[in-house]
Amino acid sequence: MGRSVQDSAISGISRRTVLKAGAAAAAFTVVPVAAPSILRAQTPAVKIGILQPVTGALAHDGDLGRLGAELAINEINAAGGIKALGGAKIEMLFGDARSTPEAGTQEVERMQAEGVSAIVGGFASPICLAASQAAARYDLPYLVDVGVSDQIMTRGLANTFRFSPGFGKVTQVALDNLTAINERAGKPAKTVVLVHEDGLFGSGLAKLLQAELPKRGFEILETIAHPTPARDMSNVALRIRSLNPDLVIPSNYYGEFVLLARTMQQQRIKPKGVYAILGGAASNGRFVKEFPQAAQNVIDCNHWHDPKNPKALALRKAVEGQGKSFAYNVPLNYSNLLLLADAIERAGSADRKKIIEALNASTFAGHIMPYGPTKFVNGQNEGATPINTQIQGEDIKVIFPEAFAEAKANFPAA
Repeated sequence: MGRSVQDSAISGISRRTVLKAGAAAAAFTVVPVAAPSILRAQTPAVKIGILQPVTGALAHDGDLGRLGAELAINEINAAGGIKALGGAKIEMLFGDARSTPEAGTQEVERMQAEGVSAIVGGFASPICLAASQAAARYDLPYLVDVGVSDQIMTRGLANTFRFSPGFGKVTQVALDNLTAINERAGKPAKTVVLVHEDGLFGSGLAKLLQAELPKRGFEILETIAHPTPARDMSNVALRIRSLNPDLVIPSNYYGEFVLLARTMQQQRIKPKGVYAILGGAASNGRFVKEFPQAAQNVIDCNHWHDPKNPKALALRKAVEGQGKSFAYNVPLNYSNLLLLADAIERAGSADRKKIIEALNASTFAGHIMPYGPTKFVNGQNEGATPINTQIQGEDIKVIFPEAFAEAKANFPAA
């Protein structure tokens, strides 16, 4: 095991923050979202479509996304609903994207027929790309929860908004932070192997990394693509072993990330670091719980909540209190629903065009992400940014930037 440059944990969360989180946890209602009762029939509900892949290869992520949306809707309704509409409750119309763009599009058509005012979700870039295009035919507001392909936002669709950063922004921040972490450690990492899923997300990200890493002084020894789903990573691991890079940079979904990490552990492949960019499992509590040895010291640059926000800590406590793992899907969908409710409140209407106008003018800051006020430019939230986490012991800790850090980076790790 190599020397840790910064091996002492720092306490970025005060006792006051923890106490506030404990109090805030009581605000989260974890019962299933219910339709408005007959007694409230005089105030029509605002129907919101929640689109997530809860069957197929992406089911784990879709389940977490749905949970984040449910928790937000329950909170909004418990606080009195949309006050500008006489306390109208939000009614969730759920659609299973079944891990394919085609199924996602079918669900958008069903939601359109059932009169939703907006749609949130999609998770994977191909699903978000197809679903938002389908929604655009009806001027139906579509809020992308996770999908990072910048192709989603460069089509000029007036109905499509992305609260979180795309892979162009994520890659830039990830490389800046990697360079800083490596320099602080005395530049032990010089060579890299990229491992990515071969779809829209992974291939686009790999192309950016191939262009940018050499500018930062890193030599790319090889770029290895794999399908999603993948059943075996033995050949990928063997190739990594033969190349012996200082860094492995994976960009893939949950199942493939876990499979790669476990295979590397089994074959005792120990680079100086695993530095994931939008790693499917690297910021997921399930990975840490089920495969702690394979997960140790993995660094990720990804979506993550503000660890110093009491409401974010309360959300995590509520999710884990249900026996579920916590990952970025939860706070992103939770925040997207709060953002949308704020837009409907300011629009004073469930009309789609008025909601789009309100989203374009949004300065919403009541989310739990490390972003600051929302500012949409051509549908993209310019205030969105990723942060770096590292799996240390039994937890996922924010290590960079320092303003949000809970711990020091353990790098190099081997």
